[in-house]
Amino acid sequence: MSTSEATLSRSPAAPSAEWLQAARRARLLSWISLVWMGAEGVIAVTAGVLAGSIALISFGLDSAIEGFASLVIVWRFTGSRLLSHTAEQRAQKLVAIQFFLLAPYVAFEAIQMLVTTAQAETSVLGIALVTSSLIGMPILGHAKRRLANTLGSVATRGEGTQNLLCAYLAAAVLVGLLGNALFGLWWLDPVAALVVAGVAVKEGIDSWRGEGCCDTC
Repeated sequence: MSTSEATLSRSPAAPSAEWLQAARRARLLSWISLVWMGAEGVIAVTAGVLAGSIALISFGLDSAIEGFASLVIVWRFTGSRLLSHTAEQRAQKLVAIQFFLLAPYVAFEAIQMLVTTAQAETSVLGIALVTSSLIGMPILGHAKRRLANTLGSVATRGEGTQNLLCAYLAAAVLVGLLGNALFGLWWLDPVAALVVAGVAVKEGIDSWRGEGCCDTC
């Protein structure tokens, strides 16, 4: 690990007021994400069942995985763990694991859709839901990644990246739903989902190694 990465992987021994404020903001954003993901998961699974959409059901179940990452960050920046380098390392690994859980799941569902040529019905509720995620998740994701630089927290950056992946997956589902409804292009959704799975693997490896925290957000 380089010197800059090592610096970004530990909390300061004597945190500044800016650092403490950033920690509180990171915890608040993670709480917001946790509530959002819970509601998103329930609505997406419901809409998916009603429309017979594997993509929407997968999107909803994926929200549960991402919600766990948010819970990890809340744990990381609460109580005595606030200044704990050990807690940061554990959170970093736990968030990385979420990427590794997400990637094969999305890939499996995408391949299954390609093999079975499953086509979902048009779901107005599903389209509205993924559109809201497409708009809201990048805002949360970029905000967390900026805070990660202030906090020196690879775990926080990883959670922010998961929010961005949620937006990418929402875009894939939206393109699939609209492409199928308007043009009969049912294969767009699973192909885009496979790309998301590949990105998730890369980000999981980077997070596990503690890399990338100082990337431009």
